Amino acid sequence: MGAYAAAMSRPLQTLLDGLIDYAGLFPPAKLDMAPALEEFARQRMSGEAYALARFVCPASRLKELSDKGAALMPGTFATSGYREMADHSEPWGISALLPGDLEGVERGLDTIDAFNEHHSAEGAGLARVDMIELPATEPGFIDDALDLIPSDIMPFFEIDWRGDCRGSVAALAGNDAAAKIRCGGVTEDLIPPSEAVAAFINACRAGDVPFKATAGLHHPVRAEHALTYEPDAPRGVMHGFLNVFIGAALLKARAIEPDRLVDVLEETDASAFTFDREGAGWRDARVDLIGLASARERFCLSYGSCSFSEPMRDLRELGLLAAR
Repeated sequence: MGAYAAAMSRPLQTLLDGLIDYAGLFPPAKLDMAPALEEFARQRMSGEAYALARFVCPASRLKELSDKGAALMPGTFATSGYREMADHSEPWGISALLPGDLEGVERGLDTIDAFNEHHSAEGAGLARVDMIELPATEPGFIDDALDLIPSDIMPFFEIDWRGDCRGSVAALAGNDAAAKIRCGGVTEDLIPPSEAVAAFINACRAGDVPFKATAGLHHPVRAEHALTYEPDAPRGVMHGFLNVFIGAALLKARAIEPDRLVDVLEETDASAFTFDREGAGWRDARVDLIGLASARERFCLSYGSCSFSEPMRDLRELGLLAAR
């Protein structure tokens, strides 16, 4: 399809709905707090806001987020520009990053409690931390951290893809908790091989554990790209978010066998991924709309990206989204 595609199909909208957690504070964008918050507020009012979920912020910077972002949040009484429009939208969702030690988790949860209490009143701007992300240093830490985390906050434990992820994923099974995998970084050695990503997703499927991804998923389909925004940036083959999320949905629906997931992740031909009124597919494997919606709601939940405009622009260039 060309750049002027027709209206987006329901399966594509289902795939994209709330897919991207905006992480503009982090590399390679690494924006200061104020411009990152302004970009988040701007995109929440754009025609592609359906794909935008939470703002990702270290718990240690929540006070800064309050100071520099309150006037942009819904529930304030700004009178001009996009702030006025934001007054009538839903409260901001925030995902807070915590350290991988119990004392740090306790401190972070106290900070989150104070933030949530402050931003529950309209005049302060409406926002809520309802998700946390923290490293899974070992399976035992997961059990201890879960004892501290309140039930109204969803924890995502980042699992190191360099080791065997099955023990950590097993520790999450049966709990109101999820796993997280890092899919890239600013140097090529930070990009996990497809086999490691597939092992993680397969472990999550076996344990019925939902997951999110982060880093390195700026582009829809696997390809070589610059790893930062610098003119002399290193390059590497980056994972595609269509590869990861369609692959996970196909796996969840049992439309592919576990050992075939690597092939989906390795796909470099954008035309191999298809959407129509009935569902989505990769080559000869398909998941219907109900299966796709179920996977997105309960299994492959979101991914963090320091850019929101880049993945959406790439989808337009592929003809999957209509040109602006």
